[in-house]
Amino acid sequence: MTDSEMLELAAKAAGIDYRDDNDYWMHQGHCAFWSYNDLCTCGARWNPLTDDGDALRLAVTLGIGVQSYSGLGYSHAGIETVKKSIVVKELHDDGPYAATRRAIVKAAAEFGKA
Repeated sequence: MTDSEMLELAAKAAGIDYRDDNDYWMHQGHCAFWSYNDLCTCGARWNPLTDDGDALRLAVTLGIGVQSYSGLGYSHAGIETVKKSIVVKELHDDGPYAATRRAIVKAAAEFGKA
């Protein structure tokens, strides 16, 4: 799965209208950003793979639990619902923060597939 496909599925799971083909990312009837009280936080593209804040908000929105095992070199993220349990493990190849963000997005994408 490409990063773009993963982001699209993660956004779907979180109820975000994510469009990878929008060059300007302006608020014009849709928004690929987190909204608060109907205000779009335009100015930066939503990308929980690269942004810690976006990843944390995604995890909280979906109820994703996260653990990082620095000594063992991996992070994992998981979602448990009444019908399904998803656990994703990501190695710390690019560092623990990047691995944790990627684990969150992968878990959200799996949830978005369902």
